[in-house]
This record gives sequence, C-alpha cells and structure tokens, in this order.
Amino acid sequence: MARRRKGEEEHENHERWLVSYADFITLLFAFFVVMYSLSSLNEGKYRIMSDSVVNAFRNIANSENPRIVSNPIQSIRPSTTPPPNAAGETDEARRSKAERVRNMAEEIRKVLAPLVADGQVRVTEGAFGITVEINASVLFAPGYAQLGPEAVRALRAVAQVLAAAEFPITVEGHTDVTPIATAMFPSNWELSAVRASSVVRLFVESGVLPSRLTAAGYGDQRPVADNATPDGRARNRRVTILIESRVAEPEPNKPVRASGVADSILPQNATPPQPAAAPGAVAPEAVAGGGRR
Repeated sequence: MARRRKGEEEHENHERWLVSYADFITLLFAFFVVMYSLSSLNEGKYRIMSDSVVNAFRNIANSENPRIVSNPIQSIRPSTTPPPNAAGETDEARRSKAERVRNMAEEIRKVLAPLVADGQVRVTEGAFGITVEINASVLFAPGYAQLGPEAVRALRAVAQVLAAAEFPITVEGHTDVTPIATAMFPSNWELSAVRASSVVRLFVESGVLPSRLTAAGYGDQRPVADNATPDGRARNRRVTILIESRVAEPEPNKPVRASGVADSILPQNATPPQPAAAPGAVAPEAVAGGGRR
C-alpha cells in the first residue's frame, strides 16, 4: 500500500500547461472583442445610455422627495428644438441668412440693371452663394488691366452693397485662349490675375474689409463657353465675383445649379481649352485696340 501511494505521488501530469494556455486564449479573445466593440461604437446609442445612467442617478438623489419623479425615457425622446446645421445654425438663422443673400442679389441686380439688361452682367444664386459674372469689355480696355471710369462707378455701387455684409468674396479673372505676350503681361495668367487684383483694390478703397477679399487669376483654364466661336471667347473674357454665403437652399421641384467656386471648376456647356499658339507669338487681336480682351 505504501509503495502504491509513493507511485501516485511521483506521477506528473504533462498536460497541466493546457490550463494556462486556455486561460490565455480566453483573455486574448475577450481583449479583441472589447477592442472591436470600441471601434464600432454607436455615438447615438452611447449618448442614450449615458443619459439614462445620469437620469438613474438623479432618480436616486430625488427619491427622498416623492413629488419629484424623473422619467428615464425622457432623455431618449427627441428634442422639440430644431437641431442646428453643420455650421451651428438653427433653421431660423439659416432662413434669415438666406433672405439676406436674396436681398443682396436683388440689390446687385438693381445697381447693375443697365448692364444686366444688355447681357454684359449675369447675377445668379446657388447653393454656394451669389455669382456676379461681368464681361471684361465692360471693365477693361483690350489688353489692359486698368479699370475705366464707367467700370469704377459700377463696381463702387456693387462695393457699397457688399460692404454691409460679412460673407467672404473671391474675385476671379478669366481670359480666352488667345495668347498674349507683352512687356506688362507675358501670358494670360498675369493678365487675369492683375485684372482680379484691380477689382479687389477698388473694393478695399470702397469700404469692403480686406480680410474678406481674395483675388485669383485663372487665365484661360476655366472657360464657360466654346472658345471656337467669337461669342464664346467674348463670354470667357470675364471677371467673376463670388459672394460665398453657402446658405441658399434649393427650391422644390427645381434643379440645383452649381454656383460659387463650383462655377469656376465645373463650367456648364464649356469645352476644353483649344491649343494655344507657339510660345512668344502674339495674336493681332490680343494687343490693345483689337477688341479681343
């Protein structure tokens, strides 16, 4: 009997490591389950759970007074207050701003009414704000970037409307594909940029805050019409004023037309720019007096 007990005590279990291994696998599985649950956390459900927990603790604090009863479902019910939009504005504030934008567009149409009637100015409203497209022939002499007297008067009237608002303003200069190479403007890039800067400088002198203004020159890279026709090239030679309100809402049963920056990037009914002439070549219509710029 003593010999048998001695043999049982000397017996060693070689499978004891399976216990530790199983514990390790269980912990590892639990770890990855927790990590996965944290990565796919639903913010809405988390807030509901958090509000419910807070409300439950309030119930405990108010249990001494039987007249105060907290409803844990109340925190789950949607609030009757309209939620703010992405910019932190309520529906009422958004509607008010949209109304101001519409009034601003009407004021610009009024001060530029003769040019709008002649088709030299287009004022449009869209999801990104107001776009004022002015034909370059109204503002500048061909091949130059100095504003004429009539252009100064018209733009000062526009500046008085814009000075009372707070929206950012981008002034873009555009040309057609006809090359230019003069001592002052080696290419269409310089011409379009200086023309945009001339309008910005006039706006600053007329009371518009400089911090709201941006000047950009796109040369012939943002056409809005076909450069193969004289009318298309005339349309592409333009200065565009973008009032970036980003509050206009699309009207029911009316297709949304892109405006603002999207008009410059995705022009409608536009064709790709035509190949330019050889470097250094100056087209006859590109110089002053040609009536092309």
